[in-house]
This record gives sequence, C-alpha cells and structure tokens, in this order.
Amino acid sequence: MAEMIDKKQAQGCADCKEELDVSEALPLIDQIIGSFKTTKGALIPILQQTQNLLGYLPEEALLHISRELDTPYSEVTGVVTFYSFFSTVPRGKHVIRVCLGTACYVRGGKQVLDALVRDLNIGVGETTEDRFFSLEVGRCFGACSLAPVVMIDETVHQRIRPDKVHELLAQYRDQDQEEGAHA
Repeated sequence: MAEMIDKKQAQGCADCKEELDVSEALPLIDQIIGSFKTTKGALIPILQQTQNLLGYLPEEALLHISRELDTPYSEVTGVVTFYSFFSTVPRGKHVIRVCLGTACYVRGGKQVLDALVRDLNIGVGETTEDRFFSLEVGRCFGACSLAPVVMIDETVHQRIRPDKVHELLAQYRDQDQEEGAHA
C-alpha cells in the first residue's frame, strides 16, 4: 500500500489506473498541512498540493483540511470555487482549454469547442471515462493574433480548425502510447 501511495504521490492520480482513496491519502494530506502549519496564508498551497496528490479536491479532503486548519469549511470551499485552477471533480491527464475570448470566438472558437465535444463525447467541465482528457473553456489566453486557440496542459495550439481537432487529440493519445511502451 505504501508503494502505491508513493507512486501516486509522485505522479498524481490522473496518471494512475487505480484511484487513491481519500481515506488512504489522509496521512499524506496531514504531512502537506504540517509542512505549512506555521505559514500564514497556507490554504492555497495546501489545496494545490492536495489536488496534485489526488487529481482533484473531493469533499472529504476539503472537510479534513478545514478541520485541521481550524478554518470554516465555507472559507475553504470559497477559495476552491473562486480559483479556476481547483477542481472538485476528477480531471483527466490532459486538460484541454478552449479560448472563447472575443478574437477566438469570432474566428471560430465555438466551432472548435463543438468539434471537441463531439470527438471526446463529453461536455464542458467533464472528463472522458478513461480520465485522459478534461474539457474546459477559457476567456483569453493572450494569443489573440493566433486565434482560435486551444491550450492543452501548458501548450498553446494556434489557429485550430474544427476539422483538425481529431488529429490534435491523436497527437496526445499517440504520445501517451509511446511513453507507455517505454515505461
């Protein structure tokens, strides 16, 4: 069990086939909290590291953090819901963000989003069954001259056309298969 938790801690759950049960992760969450116990304003880094560990922030983890920090649960959930980085639902290994800011929208961002929804068979805010992709919408990535733009993880893909969405996703699927073959 310890080996499984260590592996999951190093990789994050999005890369794992088995889910890390929150109750199994509580000792690790306690270590995270302990490392910030004397740090003022530690809630955000604690939430970030907990999300890195679990892949998302389930209610049980949020309640535990609230109790351990002696912080109202409403304050903890307020921070989680305010920052788009945090997620209370499992995310995929690759997070796809489609820009729907003005320039991207006018240049076909909505059609790109529709093509992704069809190809992935999920809606905005959802994750594929295999937890490989999550789909989100953004308002501006600062790349207006390259519109429409899709960001996958930290990589910005420019001038995306709806008919090329499948090829773009295939690059990530193929890359994952290659990495799995070398592991």
